[in-house]
Order: sequence, then C-alpha cells, then structure tokens
Amino acid sequence: MSSKEMEKILSQTPELTQNAITVLEKRYLKKDLNGKAIEKPIDMFRRVAMNIAEADKLYDKSADLTAIAKTFYDQMITRKFLPNSPTLMNAGRELQQLAACFVLPVSDSLEDIFEAVKYTALIHKSGGGTGFSFSRLRPKDDVVQTTRGVSSGPVSFMTVFDAATETIKQGGTRRGANMGILRVDHPDIMDFIYAKEDKTKLTNFNLSVGITEPFMKAVVEDKDYDLINPKSGKKAGTLSAKAVFDKMVELAWEGGDPGIVFLDRINAENPTPAEGEIESTNPCGEQPLLPYESCNLGSINLGLFVKNGKVDWKELEKTIEVAVHFLDNVIDMNKYPIQQINDQTKRNRKIGLGLMGWADMLAMLAIPYNTEKATDLAEEVMKFIRDTGREKSAQLAQIRGDFPSFPDSIYPKMGFKNMRNATITTVAPTGTISIIGSCSSGIEPYFALAFYRQVMDNNKLVEVSPVFKDIAAKEGFLSEELLNELADTGSVHGMDYVPQKWQDAFVTSHEITPLWHTRMQAAFQKYTDNAVSKTVNFPSEATIEDVRKTYLLSYNLGCKGTTIYRDGSRTGQVLNVGTKDKEAQVTETVAPAEFTPKPRPKVLIGRTVEMMTGCGKLYVTINQDEKGVPFEVFTSMGKAGGCAQSQCEAIGRLISIDLRSGGNLDRIIKQLKGISCHMRYGFGPNTVLSCSDAVGKALEQATNSTTEIKVSGQPQDNITVDKLLEKVDVGTDDTVVKNGACPDCGGPVEHVEGCDICYSCGYSHCS
Repeated sequence: MSSKEMEKILSQTPELTQNAITVLEKRYLKKDLNGKAIEKPIDMFRRVAMNIAEADKLYDKSADLTAIAKTFYDQMITRKFLPNSPTLMNAGRELQQLAACFVLPVSDSLEDIFEAVKYTALIHKSGGGTGFSFSRLRPKDDVVQTTRGVSSGPVSFMTVFDAATETIKQGGTRRGANMGILRVDHPDIMDFIYAKEDKTKLTNFNLSVGITEPFMKAVVEDKDYDLINPKSGKKAGTLSAKAVFDKMVELAWEGGDPGIVFLDRINAENPTPAEGEIESTNPCGEQPLLPYESCNLGSINLGLFVKNGKVDWKELEKTIEVAVHFLDNVIDMNKYPIQQINDQTKRNRKIGLGLMGWADMLAMLAIPYNTEKATDLAEEVMKFIRDTGREKSAQLAQIRGDFPSFPDSIYPKMGFKNMRNATITTVAPTGTISIIGSCSSGIEPYFALAFYRQVMDNNKLVEVSPVFKDIAAKEGFLSEELLNELADTGSVHGMDYVPQKWQDAFVTSHEITPLWHTRMQAAFQKYTDNAVSKTVNFPSEATIEDVRKTYLLSYNLGCKGTTIYRDGSRTGQVLNVGTKDKEAQVTETVAPAEFTPKPRPKVLIGRTVEMMTGCGKLYVTINQDEKGVPFEVFTSMGKAGGCAQSQCEAIGRLISIDLRSGGNLDRIIKQLKGISCHMRYGFGPNTVLSCSDAVGKALEQATNSTTEIKVSGQPQDNITVDKLLEKVDVGTDDTVVKNGACPDCGGPVEHVEGCDICYSCGYSHCS
C-alpha cells in the first residue's frame, strides 16, 4: 500500500487543544536542523501507529497491518489511549528507543560501577530514565582487599552517576532522571538519608529508602534493628528503628526526599521470583523492575468513558484490549540501548497499562475525590483494567506464546494456562501526555481548575478545565465573573454562585487531606500489578508528625511506596501577611524612625558579578558607600523582561532598602543561598539552584573578592532579613505557595507525580 493510500485511511482529524499542539511541537514532532517541526500531530500519530503495527507480522505473515495500524491510530487520535513519551517521540524514527523505565544493577567492584555509569549514559541518551539500588556496595571505610585501601561508600559513588546524568541531558529531548535506593539495613543508611539535605547535591536523583518488614516491625515496637554489611553478610551494628524512621520523615518534610519503597512487599508480589529479587524501581517509583529490565507504559483517558452520567464499561473494555496489544508490540519494536536489557525485557515482557483523567471521571460523575464512593470506584475501575488486560494478554499468548519465564512465574499457581506479559498494570505519571490528552493527570486530583495564560502583547487569556467549563455551561452557572475569579484562585471552594454539589465534585489537591490522598493511592494499588505513582500533598503548615502518620498509613493500607510533597519545601518558604491588620503591624514594627533608609549619594563605587542561572545570565551589582560598606544592589537579566527579571529586580530593591537601613549583608546572603526552584544550572558544588540563590552567591563572591567591600558591622538588634522573618506569620490559610515560574512561559509550575509541570504551556522538568 502506498503512503498516499495509508494517509487516506489514517486521516481522522486529531482532537487536540492548542495546549496539546504546543507541547507536541516543542517536544515530540520531528524537527529539521534549525529546530523547526517538519511533521504535524496527525503525522506523528500515523508514524507511531504504522511502526508499532509492524510487530504483528512477526507472528502472522498474513496480518492486515493497515487495519491494525488504523485500530492503534484511532485510539491515539481520539485521546482514549496514549503511550509513554519515548514511544510517541521515537517510534518510526532512527532512534527507535520506546521504553521509559530501566533498572540497572550496581555491583560491588570498580569495574562494575563504571560499567553501570556507561550504561546509564547510553540509556539517558536514548531518552530513558534509570533506577538503581546501591545496596550491594560495601559501606564507607570498609577494607578493599585488592588495594588495601578503604571504600568511599554508596553515597559517594552516587555522585558519579549524578554527574553523568547532568552531562548527557538526554540529547535535549528528555531530561535525565534517576532513582537511587538503599536498603534500610545498609550500614550507610544515615548518610543516604541525609544525602539531599544539601540541595546542591544529587540534583538528578530521587531517593527512596528500601524498607523491610523487620524494620517496620521494629518501628512499631520502638526497638533496635540490625545493620548488615552487604559484602560479608554479617551484622555491622544496630540502630533505633524509630530514630531512623523519624529522621527519614523529618527530611522528607523539609524537602520531599527521601521517599520510601516497601521492598519486602514488592518482592512478595514479584510475578517472576525465579528470575531474581527486585531491588529498585524506575525514577518515579511506580515500576519495580529486576536488574536490566525495562518497561513500556501507556495510559487510558478515563474521562472519555463517561456517557450519560455512567461509566461506559464496554467501550473501556475495547480500549484496554487495543492498549495491551499495542504495548506488547512495543516490546518487539523497541531498539534497546544494551543487549542485557533486550534479553531480560523479552524474558518477562512486562507492560504497564495505566490511566489518566481520573479527576475528570469523578467530576463528570459528580463524585467528590475525598469520599468512600470515589475510592470504591477506584478499586472497581482498576480491577476491571487489570482483569480485562490479563484476559487480552492470555489471548495474545495463545497466538504468540507465553513470556519465556512463565512456567516459573506466579501465574500457573493462580490458574492461568497462558500469559503473554508478566505484569499488565502500572499507574505511571502522565504529566505531559495528559496535556496532549487534555485531561487531568494520572490519578491526581485537580491542582487548579483554571489559570491565566500569557499571550502576545502581554495579554492574558483564561484557560479553564474543559470538564468544568462543560458542566458549568450545562448546569447554568458559567459566567465571565466565575472564570476570572477561578483563574485567580484555581478553586470554586466557597463561591456562592457555584452549587455545593459541584464545589464538592471539583475539589482541588490542596483542599484534600493527606489521608484521602493516601487512601486513593491504596485503592488503586489493590489491583495494580506494579505500583502507583502518586504524590501525597501537604500544605506548607503541615507538621513532621503529619508526615509520619502518612508514612505509617501508607504501610498499613498496602501501598508499595510513598512520595510526599509539602508546599514550598523545595523552593523556600513563601511569606504572606494575610490581613491588613498584620500588614500594618509588620510595617509598624520593622520600620521605626531610627531606621529610615539613608539618602543615596550621586556617585557610588561598586562591582558587578556575572552568574549563569537556569533562566539565563544574571548580572548582580553591589555598590558601597564612602566608608566601603555595602549600600545597594542592582540586578539585571541577560534577557530583559519576564517573571524572572521582575523577581530579581524586587530582590535587589529589598536588599538595598535593608542595607541602607543598617542591614547585615552576611545575613542577607545566608537567607538567599539555598533557595531552590525547578530551573537549576550546573551541577555539584557549583550548582545555581535559582535566581535567588544566584543573587546570594554573587553577593558572596563580590564581598570575598575585594577588601574594600565588607560586611556591615552593625549591632545584632538591627532590623535585618532575620528580623523580618520573625515578624511575618508563615503558613496561614491565606498563604499562596508556588513552585516557581515556568522557564518557557512564566506561568505557575505545579509539583505533580514527582515532577514540576506547567499546565499553561506544557513544560515538564522530567520530559
């Protein structure tokens, strides 16, 4: 069949929003040497459908590839099913690397460690993410027999992997991502738990502690537990389980890392135990894999299966069957980065069929996310996907054969005579493909129902959840006033002109308690072969004890791991006064007459420091008065305008006012350094974490590079940044916490499923 005839058959118009088209043009479509897209979205879907259909001829020489390709094409073009990003990007192109998830072993020899680093680079170059267990490595200071030296320990070697990831950057299409896991009984576990306390370290890693059942029992009973040297297998000391657990909780509360992975629970449900023990997961934690295994993922858009206020189970069944067929084909069409991955992947043929649009489905059914009715439906939907997927996999096995390790797997004991795939279901992150699908992300609740999009000439357009807009129009409460207020707040909570039924149905993430976040994850986990990607969101004022309770709840409810995120914990605490009375009180307290800013002389002497940031070049100028004391600060971005420039200018003005009022530069530097956002620059000790961090480091460089500019020696009771912080009420109900500005459009960034995503333009820090 000619390409013209194929185009005619695969010609249904894509049902895509402008947002989806923007994402596709930036990250998925073929480009020429100048970076201009040379295919349209319809061409991409054709390319993927035709390429993946070719696997059928491996099993049936007479297969109608055109009909199969059309089946795949129709599911993607209508957004009912979308494969993971590498498949959309690479299928039918030279790279042909289609998997998102890989796990590599890290054995206890220098040769094996650097072999793993090499494989990591190859995987990241091809667009995949990697997971590692560092639990096999001997602890630091352990004797190395061959050299009579001592080991530097797992955490030290992790920095090598981190540097390799930073260098590769996945060819500019997908950012490198890693998961690092260390067993809780490893002698270096405390070093691992503290590894990301310094936010400049291991910036390309998510960290999770591998939790064992004996450890959790010791936590509950407040007892000590044994540490085991992985090299000798002998006891290497004891620690208080409760103390270790509490420190994990505290650091997760501070910055999100480390998460926890229940390794014993994962291995209890390992479908192929004869193939080995599962040591690690992929970067977002939802895909436990054996060493050298990979997994290809795809997601069903649940919001498209609600008809007349009910779930359309028959239509959902059809999509599940097509999706399992598609994902099994991906395994054969994939060009794996190394031979060991090719071999192990095809021995088990794991696929990960998941979902997105869960919040959309609930809203369309008028079911609040934070209710028993919602968790009951979650179990029903996930069981249906798993059972239907297994039936389709068994049918494929009758034609194509069982996965090679099937005889020693769990399935014969469960009564299955055939099975094509060792796992069927995974609930994976869908940040970018959910934008393409114009739906809510994964199983997460809504983060905001509307927001402003910046367009040309500094105009703003209101972007509204299509599900909410459709229901509001049908129910008769849609108005311009509602849309504008919604864009400002993101939520309908407390809006009198929105019926209570729909206020409840469109509940947003920060209006849902961690209890319900965790219960929802557990409901989906009950019928998921692999694991579930879900962030348990906490408000900024949440306590360490709140996080501790959630970790324990996650364990008790049967989750395979937990990731938490407390608002503002990775970006510095946002300050918000909250009321006019408090505002007046702060102003009155911090600006008494004796600290009126000094007038500015006409001529000042200073120096300028150039800093590279994730937003571009930043120039920081610090001027001194006639006595050589720092007097004022100016900042300028290399590319003028935009959110980053305005914020840097504001920082400069505030520093200047403080310095001219007798402030202390050392304290200002201390407050600015370490503030982190999603747009970092560099790696290792030279990492610039944010524009604020860059200003702090530039001021430090300026003061260290000359004896003329020196820190003011004012009395300790002067009004400084520290004093300001003491006077401001942090974490009130009125506090609005943001995770930084999008580097592409300047819009708000949300922390979703372990990644920073901009719903305004589709930017994703992870893909």
